[in-house]
Amino acid sequence: MDNQEQVGIVEEKSFAEFMAENPLEKEWLQPGQKVQARIVKLSPEWIFIDLGGKSEGYIDRKEYLDPEGNLTVKEGETVTVYFLSSRNSEKLFTCKIGRGDAAKAYLEDAWHSGIPIEGKISKETKGGLEVVIAGDVRAFCPFSQTGLTRSENIADYIGKTLPFKIMEYAEQGRNVIISHREILQEERAKHKEGLKEVLKEGMIVTGKVMSLHNFGAFVDIGGIQGLLPLSEIGWDRAADINSLLAVGDELSLSILKLDWDADKISLSLKANLADPWTNIEKNFSKGACLTGRVSSLTNFGAFVSLSAGVEGLIHISKLAKGKRIKHANEILAKGQSVEVRIEAIDVEKKRISLTMATADGEGIDTAGAEENAEKVEDLRKYMGETKSTSFGSLGDLLKSKYAPKSNPR
Repeated sequence: MDNQEQVGIVEEKSFAEFMAENPLEKEWLQPGQKVQARIVKLSPEWIFIDLGGKSEGYIDRKEYLDPEGNLTVKEGETVTVYFLSSRNSEKLFTCKIGRGDAAKAYLEDAWHSGIPIEGKISKETKGGLEVVIAGDVRAFCPFSQTGLTRSENIADYIGKTLPFKIMEYAEQGRNVIISHREILQEERAKHKEGLKEVLKEGMIVTGKVMSLHNFGAFVDIGGIQGLLPLSEIGWDRAADINSLLAVGDELSLSILKLDWDADKISLSLKANLADPWTNIEKNFSKGACLTGRVSSLTNFGAFVSLSAGVEGLIHISKLAKGKRIKHANEILAKGQSVEVRIEAIDVEKKRISLTMATADGEGIDTAGAEENAEKVEDLRKYMGETKSTSFGSLGDLLKSKYAPKSNPR
């Protein structure tokens, strides 16, 4: 092999290496195209980004300043940006369209490409808000597009500068409809994807109560809201959620269920509280007399709260000796304090059967076999009876249920 051939091999190898190190772009960037880029350098005016494949670009530093003038990004951070144009082989990007003549030139591209724009809310108009974009272009944001939920304090928006998406662009910019809601939905979707990797069922999280309803509370657990049902607030039966929680309360909660497809998160405060039935037999015993509060009334009896999360049932037959009644409210009132005696405790089924402490008998109305049979069935279901027997009298059932067992000899 002569010297000329050796030089040709070296030149060919060098060219191949050069091509490997400097690949041609496979496709041209289109205006409005969204890309991921890494910040490589910060200067007083510009932020320089690396797009990969030896391709670079720059963004106006002002786009990443907060209202106080502080820079919100740092070198090495990955950002989402939109391609605007190429000038002297240098690619200009944006994270949103700002103000000025240059911004006006990009408004229609921003509409087609979905590039965010920046706007200052100037005043309330019929059906929405007037927003100034690109310096002096007046756009309209309907009330339904101001946020994820309809705000009751529209006046709070006046004077604020927020990001928007252009929903409609017509008459060369004289008719522009925009949405802040679209921006928030995209941010929430991105945040949701991140939370999917972090949140797990059974995990304990800290949340802030955002709103109260008769069925429960919506709680923010780090940028996404979950439902705390009324039944999961505490062990005690709650009628009014406002007596238990307030908007702004900070809570420690357990995640009961995550349903990302339905966008539902179920939370529990009760799961983090001690179960009052754990040592029930140490605190309550058969035959004990104590004072309770009537928590609810039904057609088969009265539920009495003995302590937080512990209730017992006074069957309707125990409420009025010798008198036929159709509902417990004929004898007792909700919230009333009553003296009761414990007749039986079923720890496994978490059931306590009670009788009025002042009663001097069974208190059974034996008139009306059909009604008496229904009462027997009610009591049987409450105490967990599953075996069907002849009805007999309610007194016979109670005596057989609670009579002391004789020791076998």
